[in-house]
Order: sequence, then structure tokens, then C-alpha cells
Amino acid sequence: MSLPDPVRPPFRAPRTARGVFGLTRLIVELGVFSSAAFSLALFVAAIFQAYHTISHAMRQLGEDGTAKHLMIAAVEQADLLLVGMALLTMSFGMQALFVGRVENVPDWLHIRSFDDLKKKLIGIVVVALGVNFFSVALEWKGGGDLLTYGAALAAVILALSAYSVVLSRGGHGEKHREDDDASHA
Repeated sequence: MSLPDPVRPPFRAPRTARGVFGLTRLIVELGVFSSAAFSLALFVAAIFQAYHTISHAMRQLGEDGTAKHLMIAAVEQADLLLVGMALLTMSFGMQALFVGRVENVPDWLHIRSFDDLKKKLIGIVVVALGVNFFSVALEWKGGGDLLTYGAALAAVILALSAYSVVLSRGGHGEKHREDDDASHA
């Protein structure tokens, strides 16, 4: 006498496409959180640095170099805040693109495509590089090193600007193709 075959449960795929997509959304959420956390940390660091620098400068008012030191610190803080803003923009962008639209943000921060996010980040990076160069130029003591540094930054800014133009033309080309398709229909 033989035993009956056990009933096999129906085959189920180990992961469905929906489950995999849900897992990627979780991973992106972790990226959103880490980017926002770094942004917050940079903003808090900038606040404490500003407090420390300003209070130190107030004790040394009238001494040689105090105003210049304060100006350099202000430019460096602007650089720090721009990097924090880039991380915050990245955080909002990843949230909007992969998880869902972010509510209650200014119109300029609404990100509808990956190209939108890249354009916004390129703009912030270009400004941050310019601010960084200004900070270095304020501390410059002479010599050719500033020219080399400036040329390197200019090359990066030029490359980013060219890429931004390519992104803009690509987006307009898509819009024109959609308009052409609509007019032929």
C-alpha cells in the first residue's frame, strides 16, 4: 500500500515585481533620509559656526584682519549652506521621483523628472563652486596657484554648463515632438 502524494502548494514566485519595486522604494527612502540628515547637519553646523565666528569677531572688533576674517567666514558659510541646499534638493527630488510628490514646497522645487533634478543640482553646484573660489581668492597671498585653481574650477563650471544646455535642449526637443505629434493627430 502506498501513501498518497502530499498536496503541493501552488507555485509562487519568490518576489513579485510589486515587491521588488516596494523594496527599491524603501532603499530610496533611506537615501532621502540620509540626504536630508546630512543637509540638516550642515545647516546646524553653519549656525554654530556662524555663532562662534561672530562672537569671536565681536571680541576683536577694531583689530587688523577681523573684518576680512569675518567676510571669509561668511563666504565659507554660504558655501556650506549651498552644499546643504543641494543635499536637501536631492532629498526632495528622490522623494518626488521614486516615492511620491512632495507637498508644500515652493514651485521652483517641484521636480517632475530626473532631468529637472539634474538641472537644479547643476545650478547649485555651479554657484557653490563660484562661492568656493571667492573664498579662496579672499585668502590668496599671491602666486600662480590661484590662477591654476580658478582655471580648474572654470573648466568644471564650463563642463556643467554645457551639460545643462544639452539637458535643456533635450527637454525642449521632447516637448516639440509631443506638440508635433498632437498637431498631426
